[in-house]
Amino acid sequence: MNVRVRFAPSPTGYLHVGGLRTALYNYLFAKNQGGKCILRIEDTDRTRLVENAQANLIKSLRWAGIEFDESPEIGGDYGPYIQSERFDLYKKYGMQLIENGTAYIALDTSEELDAMRERQQKAGIAPKYDRTVMRNEFTLGKEETQRLIDNGATYCIRLKVPANEEIRFNDLIRGPVVVTGRDVDDQILLKSDGFPTYHLANVVDDHLMAITHVIRGEEWLPSTPKHVLLYQAFGWECPLFAHLPLLLNKDKSKLSKRQGSVAVEDFAAQGYFKEAFVNFIALLGWNPTADREIFTFQELCDTFNLEKVNKSGAVFDTQKLDWMNGQYLRSLPLDYLVELLKPELANYDYAEVCDKYLGEVINLLKERITFLKDVLTFGNYMFEKPKEYEPTYIAKVWKDNTTTIITPLIDALRSADDFLHDTTHDITMKYVDANGLKLKDVIHPLRLMITGKSVGAGMFETMAVLGKDECIERLDYFIKTKS
Repeated sequence: MNVRVRFAPSPTGYLHVGGLRTALYNYLFAKNQGGKCILRIEDTDRTRLVENAQANLIKSLRWAGIEFDESPEIGGDYGPYIQSERFDLYKKYGMQLIENGTAYIALDTSEELDAMRERQQKAGIAPKYDRTVMRNEFTLGKEETQRLIDNGATYCIRLKVPANEEIRFNDLIRGPVVVTGRDVDDQILLKSDGFPTYHLANVVDDHLMAITHVIRGEEWLPSTPKHVLLYQAFGWECPLFAHLPLLLNKDKSKLSKRQGSVAVEDFAAQGYFKEAFVNFIALLGWNPTADREIFTFQELCDTFNLEKVNKSGAVFDTQKLDWMNGQYLRSLPLDYLVELLKPELANYDYAEVCDKYLGEVINLLKERITFLKDVLTFGNYMFEKPKEYEPTYIAKVWKDNTTTIITPLIDALRSADDFLHDTTHDITMKYVDANGLKLKDVIHPLRLMITGKSVGAGMFETMAVLGKDECIERLDYFIKTKS
């Protein structure tokens, strides 16, 4: 089988993290099977379109490393298939269903439909189109229906669902699914304005694009029986279906913006590595092995399969995402991290730094931070002299005799031939031992004077990166002005 899958978002806003997982699973499956992954924009609902949403969707997908295979050429570039450019095609196929008797014309007004739903609710019946009492070609007859249409009556086209038949399909994740026709509504296929609904356009496009596997979110599972009926009505072979589990908040409710960010672009702006974010998203409902959680993108492609996707919902745990981002921060190549961080420097009034120094600072601090950009805030003292000193830290470490204790050590450091870790460490330990002190008696004051902060990387490592001249200048300044 030549595997062909698609990701088919609606341009109604940002790319939801659940949408990214759907796109990612489609992409990984296609790559694993040597197939194609296609992007299709489903914009048939014109009332919900958001300006620039399509461009933002594609931008977020590209940030995550997802590039699609086949798409029509647009102005010398390659863009997605767009359903709003194919309306004539859907109308043609909708009329084909009228001709073969698997769809019908309905002329009900919105007021009549509201009255029907009200009657059903009062009777305790789930709202569903009742073709036996409403105004359609079955109750009006074909001649009267045509006369009304000729006189300008508005109408839509509905799917004729066989009430007494069972609709069966196999879900690759959930197994066999059986639904009775009486539980399926006569879905509108072509609206009164001639626009297709999602259901008709979706099935027509999946068939014409030779989609072999439909991999989508669990929320589309109730629509699948309608799609199966449409395939049968056209006489087309059904693709294989796989419905992915929901993404959940920690309290097991459905993931929503009310409990935190759910837009991919927000996570990118917060500073998550795309490698870490994609790794995290891939494991929301699937894991190729129980003994590890860090995978390269290629490893995800090589190992992905639908058989190991879980049925139950997956918790979107931002603490785990933070941990994973930290793992990537400590493992990604240093030159790559330097290139990522350099543009961020423009947001600060730091003096210009060279790539070598920036790399040394990243290497120094990466064990103590979660986000790369924290190098510039958590470690701001690596780029500028302290502008202030933590008051509580001063009160804790700077005693009445601290100046007397620390001044000889500063002089000893001043005479050092170099400021490498071992050199400053040995000078400090020799001084501490000779004067009956403990290391904490001098290391905390050194940290205060050089960084202004109570936390940071190892002090001797920090001094080595800053260099002798800078450290001595800061030490002298503190003794002169602050002690």
